[in-house]
Amino acid sequence: MGSEKFDSLVENLERFIENTRQLGIIVSDFQPQGQVTLNQKLHTLVTGLQELDKNKSQVQDVQVPLEVFEYIDQGKNPQLYTKDCMEKAVVKNEQVKGKIETFRKFKKSLVTELSKMFPEEMDKYKTSRDEL
Repeated sequence: MGSEKFDSLVENLERFIENTRQLGIIVSDFQPQGQVTLNQKLHTLVTGLQELDKNKSQVQDVQVPLEVFEYIDQGKNPQLYTKDCMEKAVVKNEQVKGKIETFRKFKKSLVTELSKMFPEEMDKYKTSRDEL
């Protein structure tokens, strides 16, 4: 997924955020003589929403995990989500590698003990395993 399809969206979002910030300033200190400026900013905001609406087709196939939104709601940087996922994957990978090693040791021990108890059957088993 190339970042170029997001460039236009990011640019439009940054413009929209800035216009919203400016509109908030105008509204918080509204003076009747500022009505024309307010109307212009509102028009700019509507135009910005229309531009954002045009971008939606470019990113419709993008799926964002809900956890990313939870990070944003908690005031965390959403890029930390990827880092946290990678750290969790590394820990899980180590756990799985430990389990695999444990099963290998168990298999070796089981084959050794079964070979003592059932030598003929285990020879057949080993032969059939070698053929695979």
